Amino acid sequence: MKRLKIFAWTAAALITLSGCESNFDPEIYGSLFPGNFPSTEAEYETYAMTCYLPFTNTWTYYIGDSGTQHSFYIPEGGVIRMFDSPSDAMAPWLVGGFGEWAELSKANFNNTYYYQRGWVGENNPCHIGKLSQITRFTEIIGRLEKASADILSDSKRKQLLGEVHICRGLMMYYLLHIYGPVPAVLNPDDVINDAVLENLVRPTLDEMCGWIAADFEEAIRKLPETVSEQGRYTADYARFCLMKHCLNEGSHMTDYYKRALEMYDELNTGKYSLFKQGANPFKEMFYAKNDFSCEIIMALSCAPGADGGSQNGNFFPLMMLATPSDASKKNGDGSPSPFANQGGGWMRTPFNVAPTLYDSYDGKDQRREVILSEYWIKADPSDSGTPTQKRGKEDIGISWDGYIINKFPIENPDGFQANDVPLARWADVLLMMAEAEVRQSNAVPSTAAVQAVNDVRSRAGLGGLSAEQTASKDAFLDAILEERAKEFLYEGMRKIDLIRFNKYAQACYKAKKIRPTHQYMPLPNYIVEQAKNYGKTLEQTYTRPGWEADLSAAR
Repeated sequence: MKRLKIFAWTAAALITLSGCESNFDPEIYGSLFPGNFPSTEAEYETYAMTCYLPFTNTWTYYIGDSGTQHSFYIPEGGVIRMFDSPSDAMAPWLVGGFGEWAELSKANFNNTYYYQRGWVGENNPCHIGKLSQITRFTEIIGRLEKASADILSDSKRKQLLGEVHICRGLMMYYLLHIYGPVPAVLNPDDVINDAVLENLVRPTLDEMCGWIAADFEEAIRKLPETVSEQGRYTADYARFCLMKHCLNEGSHMTDYYKRALEMYDELNTGKYSLFKQGANPFKEMFYAKNDFSCEIIMALSCAPGADGGSQNGNFFPLMMLATPSDASKKNGDGSPSPFANQGGGWMRTPFNVAPTLYDSYDGKDQRREVILSEYWIKADPSDSGTPTQKRGKEDIGISWDGYIINKFPIENPDGFQANDVPLARWADVLLMMAEAEVRQSNAVPSTAAVQAVNDVRSRAGLGGLSAEQTASKDAFLDAILEERAKEFLYEGMRKIDLIRFNKYAQACYKAKKIRPTHQYMPLPNYIVEQAKNYGKTLEQTYTRPGWEADLSAAR
């Protein structure tokens, strides 16, 4: 019987390490093939670094025979597309919208049944091929564990194993939140075991959550506390990942809230703090000059001059997808507009900020300044003249669907963004701590939990939570969910947050006037049919307990 390619692997891309300003930035050259590779410590490091590829930021990447894939951080098909676009953060893309860009913005996942493996394409953001890459990571773990001490030192082996474990844990974490629980090969002895490779059945939610936690725990034990190359994973980043995972799953996993709070204690050493520099610290934190500030636990390091090519380092092309195509490089007075380095973007705001979200900001909230509610229209096709017309709120639903996110401004003259992509911020740790504490105690929040939320609000120019917002567990949790909407806009986590609160359908309906078709993306038909060929039943759709109640309340 032919081995199922969804789990199996063949060759992988070869990556080497280079850097910009001492930052970690994988570059990809050629191919590697099994044989006597790896045979030196340097080759073992190159071999293990393959695991960073799904977490880089080029247009696409390739590992083995799983087909061309989108990384998790490229806006076109990564976490912004998966978790922000189908949420209340964005309005449906109706003006000029087409294909899956429009459908996912409407939280319509019906077409995902027909997504194909291999080439992902902008209209087919299919991540299920990453299951075979998990198998690859598992094979790498096995070879690292068995490598001769004469070739691979104990310290290097420990670090590389930590990096592969956190990458594998992150891979499973994101796949869980895209599709629900999915099968994975986690024992190195099973990577060529046909019986295991053909076992295409969904694990239970508890089983997959345990797998993810185990990888993060192993990464904490093995990763270094500090690294010389910014952007290479550390023990603190593994602690952050475990804290977030435990918060997400604490309602059904024993002691997960407790473990989340333990991770807070381990991170709360004075090493990190909220960024507070400048007239608007929240806004200025995302400028390239403030990359890896005191607030950043981990970020994806992006290189000036990178253009999305697989050999040119990470870049962050968000504004190409968030800027209206008719936006001018100039303001009406002839001065440079926020788009002076880029000009108009691609189509009409396939990525936008929902007007309902914008209108919900407190007028004093400085975080709203990263959203542009109007822009100047090109005076002529060449964008050489001075514009005379603006587009604003009155044009919503006619000429554009939502406002412009300008959280990661276009600072480079070539139009490509060199801002690092934040992956873990201290503000998130503070809000997670407050939420985990009240969920664990099932009581009113402590003074420390309230202070954590108020610290985040204070940085945004707001006063503390009201007495009403801290008078009960439910009121406090509602306040936290609202804070997270503003604090982490366009950081790729909104849908995950809403599902944790069991308010995904309700929030979508409020912002989009549309109920999501599913809680999670259905698995593509081809993998379900492949499972049938092996005599297995792979459930195509998945929902958590409480989804029906969320749907019925969405009105």
